[in-house]
Amino acid sequence: MATPIDKVTTLRVMKKKMRGEKIVCLTAYDYPFARILDEAGVDIILVGDSVANVVYGMKTTIGIGMEEMVYHTRAVASGVKRALVVSDMPFLSYQVSLEQAIENAGRLLKAGAEAVKLEGAGPVLETVRRLVGCGIPVMGHLGLTPQSVHKLGGYRLQARRPEEQEKLLTDAQALAAAGCFAIILEKVPAEAASRVTKAVQIPVIGIGAGPECDGQILVLQDMLGMFEDEPYKFVKRYAELNRMTRQAVQEYVAEVRQGKFPGPEHSFYTDENR
Repeated sequence: MATPIDKVTTLRVMKKKMRGEKIVCLTAYDYPFARILDEAGVDIILVGDSVANVVYGMKTTIGIGMEEMVYHTRAVASGVKRALVVSDMPFLSYQVSLEQAIENAGRLLKAGAEAVKLEGAGPVLETVRRLVGCGIPVMGHLGLTPQSVHKLGGYRLQARRPEEQEKLLTDAQALAAAGCFAIILEKVPAEAASRVTKAVQIPVIGIGAGPECDGQILVLQDMLGMFEDEPYKFVKRYAELNRMTRQAVQEYVAEVRQGKFPGPEHSFYTDENR
């Protein structure tokens, strides 16, 4: 059991920026992987709405709802002792009304999350203020915001032009002022991310945003190589689990069909037949 000194909190995450310590984040959607990430020393585990893509096989994150997010948050929280658990609020769970946003964020906290993540700024700022006012920590998300993929015209690099970079900076400052404890910055030029990181006092965690952010996050299944698809430019594969898993399953299939498994060492016998 993690001691109060070991447990990662929103305050500890913010202090990491002050000390110049990099913040390590990954996504998880179930108990086994959450436990592995926690024991490996990951600081923040995000129960991302990317579960729509990597678990349910959806093309976008838009199709996932509150029931699924609560379910996966509860599973992840069961496997975590040290890391900070942050849960994504799915599409239309916080945009319809402040009351609905508060209720849905509360459901995620009751399931085990310790903070929630919202996409965008502008109209979302008042929601951030109200959630923080209710005692619910909020992480922001700027740059490529997957819930707005149709508006953005696809998963394209954001903030390319100077005026777009100015808006990105203004939005980040507004989220910090509204009470966010951290911001995820996705798929923007490294120089723009560096500028935002230096301009705000809260941690900026990058994904496809260059090396100068305060921390980094990747989708777990991407960095483990669980899919054969060509990875995004910003993804580094640290394993090839797709190939390894297929080989293991093929070996199991062969041994069962050949009668090699189960062997005596995997079987039970009465004493007289041992």
